[in-house]
Amino acid sequence: MLTAFLVLFPLVAALLLHFAKGPAARTLALGAAFLELAAAVFAAITYSQNNHAATLGLQLSWIPSAGITFHLGMDGLSLCLVLLTCFLVPIVLATAFRHEEYENPGAFYALVLFMQTGLLGVFTSLDAFLFYFFWEVALIPIYFLAGAWSRAERRIQITFKFFLYTIVGSLFMLAGFVYLYLQTGPAAGSLAAHSADLGAFMSLKLSASEQSWVFWLIFAAFAVKMPIFPFHTWQPDTYTESPAPATMLLSGIMLKMGIYGCLRWLLPVVPLGTSQWQKLIMVLAIIGIVYGAIIAIRQRDMKRLIAYSSLSHVGLMAAGVFSLKITGLQGVVVQMLAHGVNVVGMFLVADAIERRTGSRYLPDLGGLTRRTPLLSVVFLVMLLSTVALPLTGGFVGEFLLLMGVYQYSAWAGAVAGLTIIFSAVYLLRLFQRTMLGPDSTYSDTMTDLSGKELFMFVPLVLAVFWLGLYPATFLHFSEPAINQILLLATR
Repeated sequence: MLTAFLVLFPLVAALLLHFAKGPAARTLALGAAFLELAAAVFAAITYSQNNHAATLGLQLSWIPSAGITFHLGMDGLSLCLVLLTCFLVPIVLATAFRHEEYENPGAFYALVLFMQTGLLGVFTSLDAFLFYFFWEVALIPIYFLAGAWSRAERRIQITFKFFLYTIVGSLFMLAGFVYLYLQTGPAAGSLAAHSADLGAFMSLKLSASEQSWVFWLIFAAFAVKMPIFPFHTWQPDTYTESPAPATMLLSGIMLKMGIYGCLRWLLPVVPLGTSQWQKLIMVLAIIGIVYGAIIAIRQRDMKRLIAYSSLSHVGLMAAGVFSLKITGLQGVVVQMLAHGVNVVGMFLVADAIERRTGSRYLPDLGGLTRRTPLLSVVFLVMLLSTVALPLTGGFVGEFLLLMGVYQYSAWAGAVAGLTIIFSAVYLLRLFQRTMLGPDSTYSDTMTDLSGKELFMFVPLVLAVFWLGLYPATFLHFSEPAINQILLLATR
């Protein structure tokens, strides 16, 4: 029941927000988000006390004649992403509070909570069609958040392109799930001819040729959502032109849906297909690492630079997934958490600077650190974690990922390692051009972080150092699930 509460409570809160106006809507939204975070922490404590046994589940008959169940469950892998989601949503909501120009803010907050239900449903679903249902549920609110509240002139074209990429990929995934469903037999105690349960999918004995094309049907949705090269063309514009809270949801949480999907639904279900296409996906991932970093170096818009930086780091996570090494897969878990914290922090910094100066364009900025010591410190912490400085979460994740990729191929590890050098180049340049360098017209009028803004930044800074100093907190959670996934993927 705890898992069901985590998934459904944000939906209930979102519905109640339609009856709240003004400050009441803000209070209700943030209160619901904090209650959800408390429930997620309680779930983590419960899971730990149960010796990491996957007991946090619920299975109810949904469409009994078709063998489709409302099957939710949390193991260590799911729990890490549930914690990340519940940790970041209050920060996203608090960011939205700072934008008083948003029309109908109650609807905005409701869509954020509605999206939280979709995200948590994806991370906890153990039935294929339930997974697909929540996958689409998460898409609907972000489409409106990114489009209706954006002030960009091309917002309609940009959000439609994002929607089109995502929905087409999702339909391919649905086709793959339908094929797998039709190959299953009846579940124990069920009168239906087939089962959509993840366990039934993992028990299938498909031929190598079947798994080969089913792999691409399912992977299409995950590749678009991450995204990896060359499925990424929707990402830079969407990240850049969306309002700050929507960008944070997209980059901090939503892209993890694709990586999680590969771990949960791709590797264990079609291991022969994975092994057939492993080399090609590794090549695409490494191309994305280098391509995203090189393009980021050339950017002059802060948000666009961070967007391409995210593309590069996602390529490294994809390489870690398809290294099929325990070190690489564990690195993926830590890096998903670290990347979520880092990228939300970086976009939050960009939003703080833009609200004060009215510009994200690097040539317009410079010398901002003179009057902003607090902003400079949190900016530097987030930046150095993204660069993978030791003692930060970014270092732990990237070290494990690069080790896993190197174990797969020394050449692949060497090329993937360029991400550290490239990220240092474009991120340190970003800091130098905005906070240091020649004074700009904003140097004397710039104001430092307020108490409300510190409320958002301090948890992110603490999370950076927690992940860097005590990564075992999450590695112990995820280790049993990762070992099982690797065992199934290499069988």
